[in-house]
Amino acid sequence: MRSSTWRWAALLLALTMVAAACNSATTDTTQPAENTETTNTPTGGDEVKNPGLLVHAADDEPSTLDPAQVEPGEGGETVILQVYERLLEIGSGGPDLVPGLATEVPTVDNGLISADGMTYTFKLREGVKFHDGTDFTASDVKYSWDRAMEMDLPEGAAGVLSDIVTEVRVVDDFTVEVELQKASAAFLNTTVVAMVSSIVSEDAVEANGGIVAGEQNDFMQGNMVGTGPYTLTAWNRGENIQLEIYDDYWGTPAFLDVRIEIGPTPDVRVLGLRAGDFDTIEADPSFIGEIEGAEGVTIFGEGLTVEPIHIGFNLNIPEGALPAEDTIPTNFFHDPRVRRASNHAFDYQGFIDGALGGFGDFNPHYIPQGIFGYDPAAPVYGTQDLAKAEELFTEAGYCPDGFVVSVITEEANLFETAALVLKDSLESLPCNIEVRVLAVAEAQFDDAHAQDPIEYAMWVKNADPFADPHSYLSSYQHPDGEWGVIHGFANGYADPQKVADLIDAAEVELDADARAAIYSELQFLLYDDPMWLIAGQEGVVAAYRSWLKGWESNPLWPRPSLKFALIDK
Repeated sequence: MRSSTWRWAALLLALTMVAAACNSATTDTTQPAENTETTNTPTGGDEVKNPGLLVHAADDEPSTLDPAQVEPGEGGETVILQVYERLLEIGSGGPDLVPGLATEVPTVDNGLISADGMTYTFKLREGVKFHDGTDFTASDVKYSWDRAMEMDLPEGAAGVLSDIVTEVRVVDDFTVEVELQKASAAFLNTTVVAMVSSIVSEDAVEANGGIVAGEQNDFMQGNMVGTGPYTLTAWNRGENIQLEIYDDYWGTPAFLDVRIEIGPTPDVRVLGLRAGDFDTIEADPSFIGEIEGAEGVTIFGEGLTVEPIHIGFNLNIPEGALPAEDTIPTNFFHDPRVRRASNHAFDYQGFIDGALGGFGDFNPHYIPQGIFGYDPAAPVYGTQDLAKAEELFTEAGYCPDGFVVSVITEEANLFETAALVLKDSLESLPCNIEVRVLAVAEAQFDDAHAQDPIEYAMWVKNADPFADPHSYLSSYQHPDGEWGVIHGFANGYADPQKVADLIDAAEVELDADARAAIYSELQFLLYDDPMWLIAGQEGVVAAYRSWLKGWESNPLWPRPSLKFALIDK
């Protein structure tokens, strides 16, 4: 999450004013703000600056440009998306897959997925050349995937491949087969489109250090030899990254060269956009007040990010670990009434209207809107119901005597705002509740968040972005998944085996309708037995000069959720 301290301070003030205006009565639910795209047409004299060049202002610098090394969510993914390609890509209109370096999306019906779901066949494009002039073949696919798994760098995402792939086989120059460890309906959406699965030039890598297990490749860390619509021409560290249109690209060529300005502050980004020096900037809802009404600037506010903001309930608190002020027992969240009461108490509408500026929506447990399997009919905690919260806390024995509980979060950002909304919500109950918000520096929070077990009852952060529901449910809901183990979900689920069985069944169900039905059942079940409080799903907010043409954004693409090759001016 990008920081913009002073903006969030303003939002915190606004939120405080909203909270002060509210009484303890149940808040009515209204529809969240409609998605918007606001264009402020220039009044004249608006000459396009930097013709032939797209200037994007990013908020940080990549640590690497090597697909085998890049960390998911890190700035390097922005460049890798533009320069490298994958066998399949996520299309511009939503979550649907489209052919990339493969000519067809494998299905059981077209015979490219075996009947047992264990073998995937990819037919590859012919006539594709890497940026170094070498030919793209099936050998490059096998080399790229094997390379990432053999290097297995700790900061990278090799597990996306090695956790599911048994073997990549070259059938002929333009056909590869992938053998899986088990049938997986998530393989295409989770593995094949991931940045770590990008196809690199075998010749280029072998000429520049080759593959060494456990070690980064210094050449690939700062150089790129892909097949995409752009070539990397310069990385001036601390200043900018320059991309040039690849003239021999096999597909639709890009319109504009690209310069990515690295790390200008939020203020500089806003001023540069207003002046027309930047065509696009990385933005979030906190920028709206500074940009709204600016001449020649369009504010894009359609769709939702796929990183729900969540408050974790810890069911695995070590004895004696909680802050001294906390009075809750270590098994506090084992009781589903406590988890449901917390969910009913939260002021969701206040959070979305205040902190997110209306750019957001509610999220069920736990598939984000925009992801396959999201069921709009599933129940969602979106209405503050203080009476129900009081009733459940009373039944659980925590009202009216109350309790003290701490929640840890990063300071001066959206997560702190969510924690403060939780504090205001719970303390508005007639239950003598005190919530201590421990807002700390990012590094201190990261240390606490990386503990296993965690020594706090609650924490606030956002989810990692994924393109398939299995990744969300295995990470955040499965009792044997990453957070299920750390937080001890098995201590709290009414039927942990049923939750595990449903998630496991959906993973291997290749029939889309049957798979969606399983995820629907899970969303109802997890509403009644919540392991998280999901504050909201943040809206996509971007700002760009109105002279741009062909603007398309997809939150499933690495941030800033743009493919620069589609944009013209």
